[in-house]
Amino acid sequence: MSDRRTSREGALRARLLAGAAVIACIPALPAVAQDTPAAPQAAAQSAPVTDGLEPGSAYVSAASASRDGDVISAAGTPLDRVFARFRGQSLRAEGISYDLKTGAATAVGHAELTAPDGTVIHASRIELDSDLKAGVATDLAMRLANGASLMAATAVRRSENVAELNRVIFTPCPICDVNGPKQPSISIQADKAVQDQDLRAILYRNVVFRVGGVPVFYLPAFAHPDPSVERASGFLIPFPDFDEGRGASLEVPYLHVVSPSEDWLISPQINSKVAPFLNLQWRRRFDSGTLVVRGGYTHERDFGDFDRDGDGDTESNVRFGDRTNRSYLLAHGKFDLQGPWRWGFTAERASDKTLFDRYNIRDTYQDNGLYYGDRRRLISQIYVERQTQRSYLSVATFAMQSLRVAQFDPVTPALNIFEDDKTLPLVAPLIDARWEAQDPIFGGRLRLRGSAVALFRDAYVGSPILPPELIPPGPTAGLPGVDSRRVTGQVDWRRTLISPMGVRWEPFVDARLDVYSVSDLPPMLGVDTDAFTRGRASAGVDVSYPLYRRLSADADLILEPMAQLSVSNDADLDRRIPNEDSQTLELDHVSLFRMDRFPGYDLMEGGLRFTAGARATLRWDAGRSASLFIGRSIRADDQNEFRTPVPDDPTRLYDPSGLADRTSDWVVQATFSPSDRIRGWAHATIDPNGDVRRGETTVDGRWGRRNQARLSYIIDRSNPLAGPLNRNYEFVQLSGQQFVYGNWGVAVNGFADLERDLITRSEVGLLFDDDCFRVELGWRRDNTRVRPTGPSEGVYIRLNLATFGGSGYDRSDMR
Repeated sequence: MSDRRTSREGALRARLLAGAAVIACIPALPAVAQDTPAAPQAAAQSAPVTDGLEPGSAYVSAASASRDGDVISAAGTPLDRVFARFRGQSLRAEGISYDLKTGAATAVGHAELTAPDGTVIHASRIELDSDLKAGVATDLAMRLANGASLMAATAVRRSENVAELNRVIFTPCPICDVNGPKQPSISIQADKAVQDQDLRAILYRNVVFRVGGVPVFYLPAFAHPDPSVERASGFLIPFPDFDEGRGASLEVPYLHVVSPSEDWLISPQINSKVAPFLNLQWRRRFDSGTLVVRGGYTHERDFGDFDRDGDGDTESNVRFGDRTNRSYLLAHGKFDLQGPWRWGFTAERASDKTLFDRYNIRDTYQDNGLYYGDRRRLISQIYVERQTQRSYLSVATFAMQSLRVAQFDPVTPALNIFEDDKTLPLVAPLIDARWEAQDPIFGGRLRLRGSAVALFRDAYVGSPILPPELIPPGPTAGLPGVDSRRVTGQVDWRRTLISPMGVRWEPFVDARLDVYSVSDLPPMLGVDTDAFTRGRASAGVDVSYPLYRRLSADADLILEPMAQLSVSNDADLDRRIPNEDSQTLELDHVSLFRMDRFPGYDLMEGGLRFTAGARATLRWDAGRSASLFIGRSIRADDQNEFRTPVPDDPTRLYDPSGLADRTSDWVVQATFSPSDRIRGWAHATIDPNGDVRRGETTVDGRWGRRNQARLSYIIDRSNPLAGPLNRNYEFVQLSGQQFVYGNWGVAVNGFADLERDLITRSEVGLLFDDDCFRVELGWRRDNTRVRPTGPSEGVYIRLNLATFGGSGYDRSDMR
């Protein structure tokens, strides 16, 4: 009896899948039949519909049709089905009967019902009630709006919002391709299913999960959101993990949808070696903006590699210290006010410097506000903006928390020394304003700009904030941090002229005034607070001459030499000014020609300056291209004020900017795309000796339909002296995926620190991916020096299922 039942179930499953595949793979046959006049108008039973039919009437196209009282009957053939339209519904079948008085209809033989919302129901027989909803259907097959398919041997409508289906198969995967019907990658087979519109869910009984048609898992009951629902409450795909400090770990996220504009994400992390960690997130959309609050909590001791005896030998993954509360908060909001105004905030704090690393908290460093901290720095801010077509104003205040390592411990990462938050400034406020005149002024564009900032620092910081001559020679512990305030006004005028030969001339005039107030200066100056001003006036011209030549029918070459000549009064680089906003500089083909090449205001260039460069661009075969830019700047005098002390030897100075000498670094930048599957980009600054100061390159490649790889390389050699405080780096990163057989492939991701000759992060996994199902199972290792648990390795699983959810959660999406 069991064998017979299994055989019958297999035959039924094959019949349902075959019928659904025919529906999905073969388009509906057109109705080619004689038109039958519509029945006389009956008493109005419903409101007029938008298809042009009068209330109570019907349109029928069939090979033959008849009317007996209020009942219209029509017949056709499998190749010439009846088409009927009434009350907004469309119905095709080999035979149709419709009662004009009661509104009930019956369709037999390859029936196809199309609702006003586009939902299509296929069945061998459909019985419709007075509301024109399927009361009973046999051999039902539905193609849902998101591409999923639902099949059942029988379907019965129990109430307005509940439908019961028997012998059900559901799959979110395509069931046909260019070769015809195919076995879906994943499917659910159940004895019974209930589609409840009030719950917005499909409930199953006696469920078998199949992968590639093979049963792999059984549950007595299962449920998932109705595919028409954009967001619904339920469990998301869990995150399994293994860490030497936490042991085996499983994070099980649950999404609770309160309303279309509000939801909660509850995501506890269960660990085998340490206490659980609870992650929470609340999102709410308002008429004027969105608010997101995210946090986590646990009560646990420190754990990791630790030298408890102080003998220089570390013990691996021990727990030490007292139990205490450990938590984090990551919140942000953005709101649009009336007119051009908007405001927002971020609130980011963590109780431990390594909390995110210990518990593998994801997506922690995000750019959610007007200003953002770099990696391993959290920022809390509040800001307001006003923007129109020709003006901009922003006012902000913010403070930062650093999770950076200031000095790595050679024995154990658990003893790393982290950056002191007191050395970071409180910025209150920071004001930026711009305005541009609508009409030309003397034939050119006039732009005004203003800026103001006040910074307050609790603890003393020397280089690179203070110049070498202001750094005290002795101990600095207990000295206050230097506070500074600045107000800047700037006027910029520029006009564009093009000569008859095509030479582009852009004369410009620039004037700038800074007012500074500095307090808590080092005692060696003999003055605690001082105020002073400085100014700069500049004039110059930009010249460029684009040259174009057609090389062939599908290839051309563009050469663009460019130059800038500017003259200014000598820059007033007062050594009392702390360098807060100009410590880093990235010279490229754009910043090389700016009047102010430093990103901030504290460092200023002046004097006579000449900058020249050239760009060549080759284009061919409709979209393929390659370009190269080379440029350099020359000034009349050296600018030694741009040099800073070497971190490991403060008595020596070096130039991190590439602008301190009379001749700047060479700027070399290239892009190339030899085909629609390969593209790359490279950038480098080369000092006068021919050595690369900084460089970066990335190459992307795609082959086949889904194979891809990316190779990136970055280097910084600006610091000339090796030592524990040297921040030079050299990294290479490789990521890619290669499909080997059908939907099976391998995925790799690696990040190597060439400076330390160490692979810091690596992953190798087996991959299966088709149109609705992706799973990656592999091995990972993490050697980053920040992790207090030392190197960590283990198995990782990434899973993404269409309709059922993925292993990730989009924290920004709220429809």
